[in-house]
Amino acid sequence: MTAGWTEDRVGALKKLWLEGQSASQIAKQLGGGVTRNAVIGKVHRLGLSGRATPSQPARATFRPARPRPTPTQAPSAPRRIEAAQPRALTAPVAAPVPELPGTATVMTLGAHMCKWPIGDPSSTEFSFCGRRASEGVYCVEHARVAYQPAVKKNGATELARQLRRYI
Repeated sequence: MTAGWTEDRVGALKKLWLEGQSASQIAKQLGGGVTRNAVIGKVHRLGLSGRATPSQPARATFRPARPRPTPTQAPSAPRRIEAAQPRALTAPVAAPVPELPGTATVMTLGAHMCKWPIGDPSSTEFSFCGRRASEGVYCVEHARVAYQPAVKKNGATELARQLRRYI
């Protein structure tokens, strides 16, 4: 059991807190079973919020610049460059095109590449699309196939069907 907060202890607490000592450091100096949490509670009850200096200096957020490859060095991974094709504002619904073998394998598949599987995973010809992914894991064409719009149901018929379940 602690001896309690005497006027001497409270005075020492205020002095050490305003000097920038941490709650753990103050608890060690006060001794007598005073814990870090007891110091924090007393500081809040006394309304001691301001400090003269922080208990630990702020850490620098400086990061050294990443070395850029010199023109003689090869890039770290091969990059796929596609020809820019103008896109229509409204996408016409085209008939499904048979899938051609993709250009990416499991080993070459990158973060921003289309992950649409092409072929049988157990065959040696299996690959992934590998084109530039738009906003998810698929390219624009494969996203149209993967994410179909929700079919709107007839509201009155659907409501009647749901109500019959409870009647």
